[in-house]
Amino acid sequence: MLICGPTGIGKSWLGCALGHKACRDGRSVLYHRVPRLFEALALARGDGRHARMLKGLAHIDLLILDDWGLSVLNHNQRIELLEILEDRSGRESTLVTSQVPVEQWHEVIGDNPTLGGAILDRLIHNAHRIAMTGESMRKIAGKRSLDASRNP
Repeated sequence: MLICGPTGIGKSWLGCALGHKACRDGRSVLYHRVPRLFEALALARGDGRHARMLKGLAHIDLLILDDWGLSVLNHNQRIELLEILEDRSGRESTLVTSQVPVEQWHEVIGDNPTLGGAILDRLIHNAHRIAMTGESMRKIAGKRSLDASRNP
């Protein structure tokens, strides 16, 4: 599943709500913000846990990758993402949230069209897509809070 939309709209909240439902249904779920996942994989590569971490990611029923596309992927990140998606492809579910529209994901993956095509093939072709629109929930909550303080 791919959930896209502007910042603050509730993409992460929806992804986590679906993850909670999967947990209640007896499924294993793992949530990672994409930037921190790549940091954890880099650390795991350095201390010998890399293969074990990739194997663990392959067997989670639902992997939630939050905040996809905040920065362009480097070569190692592209390779790792492809390995993760390949191991999961057709077997397990992956949910991705992003501020970047799916049509611009190739640019986020970076300058390797072969890896980019392989990654996108595994991510988007069988995915359910949700495009969220509207105003930031944080902005709305901030307005309510400000209005409440003005009108006691």
